[in-house]
Parts: sequence; structure tokens; C-alpha cells
Amino acid sequence: MQTIDKSRPPVEWIAHLEKRFPCEREINRVLRRKLLRRAGPPYTPVQLETLVKGIEGLLRSEIDGEFRLSEPSWLTGGASKLQMAFKLTWQQPGVGRVSTPMVLRMEPAESINETSRLREFQIIKAFEGHIPVPPVYGIDEEGKYLPYPAIIYGFIPGVTKPSGGAGTVSGVGTQFTPEIRSKLIPQFITYYTQIHRYDWRQADLGAFDVSAPGTQAAEWQLNWLERLWEEDSNEDVPLLRLAIAWMRKNMPPAETISVIHSDYRTGNYLYTEHDCQITAILDWELAHLGDRHEDIAYTFQKVFGNMDADGKTFLVCGLMTESEFYEAYEKASGVSVNRKAVDFYRIMGSCKAAVYTLGTNYRISRGGKTHQDILQAWLLGISYKILETLRLQLEEVI
Repeated sequence: MQTIDKSRPPVEWIAHLEKRFPCEREINRVLRRKLLRRAGPPYTPVQLETLVKGIEGLLRSEIDGEFRLSEPSWLTGGASKLQMAFKLTWQQPGVGRVSTPMVLRMEPAESINETSRLREFQIIKAFEGHIPVPPVYGIDEEGKYLPYPAIIYGFIPGVTKPSGGAGTVSGVGTQFTPEIRSKLIPQFITYYTQIHRYDWRQADLGAFDVSAPGTQAAEWQLNWLERLWEEDSNEDVPLLRLAIAWMRKNMPPAETISVIHSDYRTGNYLYTEHDCQITAILDWELAHLGDRHEDIAYTFQKVFGNMDADGKTFLVCGLMTESEFYEAYEKASGVSVNRKAVDFYRIMGSCKAAVYTLGTNYRISRGGKTHQDILQAWLLGISYKILETLRLQLEEVI
């Protein structure tokens, strides 16, 4: 058997993967771009001055009149993208001369989520005015102005976890008091169901493909998942192969096609601490059209929740029990949840988490492709907890 050097993937192998695991057109384009660039240089630290010049070039192509950038500074947070805050003083249409806080989110050379800035831009635009999302002001799809592809957001005030509270990176293990939970839960559910009920047919989502009725929505996600594993893994894991084989034989048909946020959880929304109002739903880069049960199962993942004070009751995203979630979701959405479909997507969710942490984290850390190499390597350790969860899930269905 021929051994593939995944650090320098040959074009024939890339074409083979594209044919074996068909995905949406834009997903296919982004994954191909990733592999074609992989043999290139590792991530090179970027200076703020370089980003300022790049942003000026990008905005000059987007807005009319004079403008001025000021107060550039690095932002912490974000496991997959570089983030820089700045202020833009400009003549905002319909408003006048203002100074607007903004955020640049730019890809590194290769990240844990290799995604499309165009899809991120389109989906955020679609939800403006429907649920709280940060405004988007500009996009550099292919790194024409900046060192890597990037998107410019408006800065939204808020926190992802209580100041001084427990929790680690990216919202994992966040602990809320009962008082905070009681205020966040209704908003968390309301915005969740509004995403799933959104009429995406009326929106400009040209970078998204619509699956055919039946099981294609699940199949596309499986193809994406297995292709990532082939592209990024260092050594095979039989448990993952078993799970993928089981899923291919048990794909549930989608009842309806909805917008799937694909990373809806604590850590990916901002709220104001003084009144616990959610100010923005974040991290839309993995959004796609598919089966809403995929979203629900992902939100249920153990790694994103924690135990209540009694040490026995698991809280989804540190907020509520699963039964409380089901009751609130069905009441707010007006539709019932197919528990069997959720069980299928729980297994897919665990597989995705394992692929990202054990496969992609390894690959990008090994290649020095990201500004967060230490964090990515640290996340490798979570993969074995995820694999144990996957093993227990498979025991229930096989």
C-alpha cells in the first residue's frame, strides 16, 4: 500500500478524496485549498502594523470617503482564528461621522476549523435583525489585502463566562450560578429555535448547497467528517471507523432542512454581566443547511456541559438538564424532537470532536500552522475523553 505524505499531499490524492467524499461545492473548495497550501511555510507571526495596512486596503475597496483606523490591539480568545480589535472613524451611511469599534478575525496558515469566510459573511448577514449577531463590515475571501483570508465584525460588548468564574478555553466547563442560568436559559432556547425556524430560502446564501430530501444532509456531513480524518490523522483509530460504518448504515432522513449553527453552545455567545442579556451569537463559520437534530445533539455533548452542585445532575452547556432542554425547545419551536435522530447525531458529534481534536489538532500543531500551537496540542488530551464517550454511545446502539 502506498504511503501518503500528508504534510505534502499529492494532487492525485486530493482528487481521489474529492471523488470519494463529495461535499458541498464551497466546502470542497476550502478543503482543496487547505491541502494545496499544506506543503507551504508554517504560520508566521504577523505584526499589528501589517494588519492595519491590510484592513485599510480592504476597507478602501468597501466604503467611500475618508476614514481612519486607531487603537489596534490583540484580542484573546478564539481557538481557530487571530483576532484584533480596532476603531474605525468613518462616515457611516445613514448615521454620519462616527467612531465604530470593530474586530478583525483572520485565519492562520491552517486552523482547526478550515472554513469559508464567504459562508460566514453570508449567514451573519442573513440573521441581522432576526437574532443578536455582530454586524459584518468587510470580507477578504482569499487574503488579497491581508496575509490570510479574514472578515471584519463590529465589536459587541459582553462576556462568555462569569468574570473570575470556573471554566477553561472556549467555554468548556463554564459554571453558572442558578440565578444566571435562570436568565440565560430562555434566551438560549429562543435564539436556538429562531435559527432552526428561519426561512433560509429568502436569504442570499449562494455559498451554501441545499441537500436533496432524505438522507443526503446526513451523508454530506459524514463525507466532510471522514474526509477530514483522512486528510489530517496521523494513525487510524478503529473505534472511529466502526462509528462511521454504523452511521453510514443508519442515516436518518431529515424532516425539514434548517439552518444549522453547528457550534451552538456556551462559549459561543456573549452576554452582559449586569443583566444577563445575550448580546451576540458567535462563531458561525461551521453553519450549513441540514437536520436540526444535528445541532441539538452537538449542544448535548458532555465536553460542553458540567455537573450541577449536587455532583450527579448533568447540565447541558452548564445551563439545564436534557429533559428541561427538550421541554423548552419543543414549546418554543412548536415541533417535537426525534430522540432517535438525536442519538444518531450524538455519535456523529462525538466523531467530529474526535476528528478535530485527535486528527486536525495533531496535524496543524505538527506543521506549526497556527498561532495557537500550544492550545491545539493541549486540546489533543481531550480526544481520549471524547473517544470514551463515543465507545459508550456505540455500545447502546450496536
